Amino acid sequence: MSSSSDFQQDRHSFSGSPQKWTDFELPGDTLYYRFTSDMSNTEWGYKFTVTAGHLGRFQTGFEILKQMLSEERVVPHLPLAKIWEWQVGVACRQTGHQRLKAIHLLLKIVQCSVQRDCDLTLLKPLWQLFTHMENNLCHDVTKPGILLPLHRALAELFFVTENRVTELGSLQEYLLALNTEDHLHRCTAQ
Repeated sequence: MSSSSDFQQDRHSFSGSPQKWTDFELPGDTLYYRFTSDMSNTEWGYKFTVTAGHLGRFQTGFEILKQMLSEERVVPHLPLAKIWEWQVGVACRQTGHQRLKAIHLLLKIVQCSVQRDCDLTLLKPLWQLFTHMENNLCHDVTKPGILLPLHRALAELFFVTENRVTELGSLQEYLLALNTEDHLHRCTAQ
């Protein structure tokens, strides 16, 4: 199997029992294959499954979405509300660089949304994470004031989002939706 008709690029050869076969990826949108029998067996041959792309390929999806959100003429045609919902879910479930990239996409969506495209209250779990990080930073006076990349990313996301909802005239509803009733009681008591 190869990605070129002359079988010179991205070539993968297999022979023998199915246990010797392994999954592999080929770039591009075309697969070339050649089956050759040595006539030593009268079985039907081999079976393989080809799958276009992988839903779990985070980096590919990130790059595509980032590029689409950067194109002003494309943005109006995107289902921003659905993409927003997916990315909030990804940012809540993932860790490390994947979480940072999801937050980066959320930030781009907030910046390019022209109206109330996104349900900003979906950010509540990330807001709770951010306020937890903020509280830990305030209480630990032994550490210097260096923010972790996640803390910085969340700070930027919520700063930009707060400015956006202020422009839309819904800051109070947004802040009420993000905070828990317990937190609101503590703030009121203070």
